[in-house]
Amino acid sequence: MMGEVRVKAILRNAGEEFLARRGRLPKSDVRQYEADALVDTGAASLIVPRFVVEKLGLELVGKKRAELVTGDIVILGVTEPIEAHLDGRTVTLDALMTGNEVLIGQMVLEATDMQVDCTKRRLIPNPAHPDGPVLKLK
Repeated sequence: MMGEVRVKAILRNAGEEFLARRGRLPKSDVRQYEADALVDTGAASLIVPRFVVEKLGLELVGKKRAELVTGDIVILGVTEPIEAHLDGRTVTLDALMTGNEVLIGQMVLEATDMQVDCTKRRLIPNPAHPDGPVLKLK
């Protein structure tokens, strides 16, 4: 599709990653999903469909109100934390469950310090911080 930006995203069960780092779970048992994710600069959050939540073995831990592009307000399930890996940069956050594909929203882009290159239809590291994310504290 014209103007679409897609990126390979590895999504992992963050709780299992935590246990694996502490030696309580073999690293090979950490559930993950490789997505051809759509970068959606109009979305605030990470969005994952039900089948991804199930594949990662996540529970829904709450609900949030979300506004659709139509202006309608819907109530969506909130997942346990997901570890998202994009081009060597990682963020851990909860996600909203809806739709039929993985969407990368602004919270992911900001936390990984990635920017959309519309001309080449790809994500790139922030040119001011090519070696890794630098988060603003002010």
